[in-house]
Amino acid sequence: MKKFDKGFMLGASTAAHQVEGNNTNSDYWIMENMEYSQFVEPSLDAVDHYNRYEEDIRMLADAGLNTYRFSIEWARIEPEQGKFDEKEIEHYRNVIRCCRENGVEPVITLMHFTSPIWLIKQGGWDNENVVELFANYTKYVTEQLGDDIKYICTINEANMRLQIGALMERFKKQMMAKMAAAAGDAGKEHHTDNSEKDSMEGQVQVGLNLSDPMEKMKMAAMENAKVFGDPQPHTFVSATDANGDMIVIKAHQAAKAAIKAVNPGIKVGITLSLHDCQYIEGGKEAADREWDEEFVHYIPYIKDDDFFGLQNYTRTTYGHDGIVPVPEGTPMTQMDYEVYPEALENVIRRVHKEMPGISIMVTENGIATSDDAQRVAFIDKAVEGVQNCISEGIPVIGYCHWSLIDNFEWQKGYALTFGLCAVDRKTQIRTPKQSLKHLGSYIQ
Repeated sequence: MKKFDKGFMLGASTAAHQVEGNNTNSDYWIMENMEYSQFVEPSLDAVDHYNRYEEDIRMLADAGLNTYRFSIEWARIEPEQGKFDEKEIEHYRNVIRCCRENGVEPVITLMHFTSPIWLIKQGGWDNENVVELFANYTKYVTEQLGDDIKYICTINEANMRLQIGALMERFKKQMMAKMAAAAGDAGKEHHTDNSEKDSMEGQVQVGLNLSDPMEKMKMAAMENAKVFGDPQPHTFVSATDANGDMIVIKAHQAAKAAIKAVNPGIKVGITLSLHDCQYIEGGKEAADREWDEEFVHYIPYIKDDDFFGLQNYTRTTYGHDGIVPVPEGTPMTQMDYEVYPEALENVIRRVHKEMPGISIMVTENGIATSDDAQRVAFIDKAVEGVQNCISEGIPVIGYCHWSLIDNFEWQKGYALTFGLCAVDRKTQIRTPKQSLKHLGSYIQ
């Protein structure tokens, strides 16, 4: 086994809402608990990381890992606009302190999908005002915690809103085609083909549930209108267009400026969700267009960041008619992605080619599976790819596996297991998997 040098940042990632529990001032908490929610279950106590972070960080360190990427929850810090909760900022101060005491480098994410309810009521992430509001929150966090932080990711998967926008367009076209076919076959019995929806859900690197009937979706829209004032609230994980995409980039730039004004020594970056965009005959144009939307058009706005947070789980192949279905019998993850750890090396190389010089931190890479031996094999192949890139001079500074603990996979709930550690949610007892120590064994 080839090992990373001591200075390499080898660790695992989590997101606050997915692990902490009881994030009651967030948009997601409200949507999870609606009568007609698209979430298959609510997050509730999650895996109680809010109270058990010391145990979890020690577990990470005991396995040999030296880096922990986690998020600070905006809805906890600023539950009401302009009113910051000192108790909550102290909580995250203690999490950072715990990392330091265990020889673990904390990598902070300021925005990992969930937002305060008040923000969404104001138009959320399609309202230009979010730029200044996010910068204000960022400034406060940096003033309070900045002396103990070396790395900050401003926004997690800043391109997710565009990806979901493209996905929802494909979903609408699919539904319209089905309705047209049903109208042409009036009187015949029709059944919903969930396999197509499952395949579509697997096209984005976030847990989405598209299996609800249209009537339930309509009722959910009515509930949203009552709570947020909009039947389709502009959360961070909702579809947007080019204008909404640019708002996110402006928010990143404003946050970066706020951080540097307080502490210029903090290294600041952003993370993007990237697929290994491959193609067969007739698919090159579509593959290039998708890569441009996922990555290339962001380069002018992020090329001067201190590092880039690369997040990859699989590949997507394009042909004459768009995305090529994965061949029958191909190993698939619980998220309905193709099991393809080689994608990470390919994406690192492509990012480096198009944005040379910038340090790359793999902020997420992993596999949803109940078979930990499969996770170990995935780690081996992914890590081999990272090491190949480093050996050729590509400046990869870290690898954080997703995720440290089995957790709440958004609209998909708790059934999908990405973690290096299992959790019995009735007792909250942690059981580290073999993959945790296996990953830790890669550091000298």
